[in-house]
Amino acid sequence: MVKAKAKEFAKTNEFIVASFLLVLGALFLTAAAWAQPVSLGASVQLTGPVANTGRYYKDAYEFAVERINAAGGVRIGSAHRKIALKVLDNQSDVNLSVRQYVQLLSQDKVDFLLGPFASNFVLADSSIAEKSRVPMVQGGGASDQIYSRGYRYVFGTLPAASNYFGSTIEAMMKLDPRPQAVALLYADDSFDVSVAKGTRELLRKGGFKTVIDERYSTNASDFSVLLSRIKSANVDAVLVAGHETEVLNFIRQAKSLNVNPKLFSFTVGVPSADFRHALGKDANGASGMTAWLPSATLKDRWFGNAEEFARAWKAQFGYEPDYHAASGVATVEALVNAIEAAGSTDPQKVRDALAKVSFDSLYGHVAFNEKGQISLPQIMVQIQNDKVVPIFGGKDFINQLQYPLAPWGKR
Repeated sequence: MVKAKAKEFAKTNEFIVASFLLVLGALFLTAAAWAQPVSLGASVQLTGPVANTGRYYKDAYEFAVERINAAGGVRIGSAHRKIALKVLDNQSDVNLSVRQYVQLLSQDKVDFLLGPFASNFVLADSSIAEKSRVPMVQGGGASDQIYSRGYRYVFGTLPAASNYFGSTIEAMMKLDPRPQAVALLYADDSFDVSVAKGTRELLRKGGFKTVIDERYSTNASDFSVLLSRIKSANVDAVLVAGHETEVLNFIRQAKSLNVNPKLFSFTVGVPSADFRHALGKDANGASGMTAWLPSATLKDRWFGNAEEFARAWKAQFGYEPDYHAASGVATVEALVNAIEAAGSTDPQKVRDALAKVSFDSLYGHVAFNEKGQISLPQIMVQIQNDKVVPIFGGKDFINQLQYPLAPWGKR
């Protein structure tokens, strides 16, 4: 009987020990799971024709992740998890970009996606996110087409392309003398086609006469024929939707052909320091728009304010940030806010939280509409004396526009 009780006691101890080990193992696995970083993945143009703008997004993602991790990472419930980031170079090839987003989800097993630069890339790459039901937050594509497909897993931090020239056209309506003949030129990619479609309607409503409405091939380098038409038609205002390399070529050739309308405005380039460095004095007078300026009034949880952010960016990367940089940082912050609100890394829960995020950032107030796009006003800017000067925002002039433009040799 004593032996039987001893045997029973031993079995009980074995059961207790086994149960303890199971519980301990479960706790260890849970702790290990919580210790795993939240992983973000992106495919970005680091080489190829649009690498000069693509680099903003790599730098923005890395800068945001670095700053958020330094502050403790992502808060999920009572725990904090670091962020891991994987950025691939799509070499400015949209087909490679699609394959890389498939790789990020299927092989690298990232939790969430950040976007590439340029609307045509976002259009293709966001289909991978939608099919996989994994949220993608992107700050590089503004085409209205991105948001017209009923997708639920893509969110964007750039305002609608169709209204990019909105502030410029409002300013034009207040000029004296008012521009009479307008030329609208645009590249044949998704973003620029969306810009042109919206601008065409804005010009019509503003009572402007569009004498040239012309599409050109993306990455075009020869604008001599278009510039000759602009000169012969005595165009007062030229609005160009294109990428930075195209705009640089356009301005250089305009000078060489002495095409000098009263107003030049471009969708990209003007807010960028690289643009000013590339053109020197010839950049003066060029107008454009931006959804962001580094104002101290824009407060941020991780960077203090936009002025402090701009100084820290310049110190770290050696060049000044523009709206691409701020938009890229805002995508990471939006994901972090959504993960914390969801209290989970479950893709569906985070997707639903993204649809409801509402927070102030160095980029401005971030909240997505029912289609997944942000709404921010565009500010008309102009390069004056080698500096970007805010010109028109809302309904009033902020500073005086240089209009009509001085001859090329006097800028």
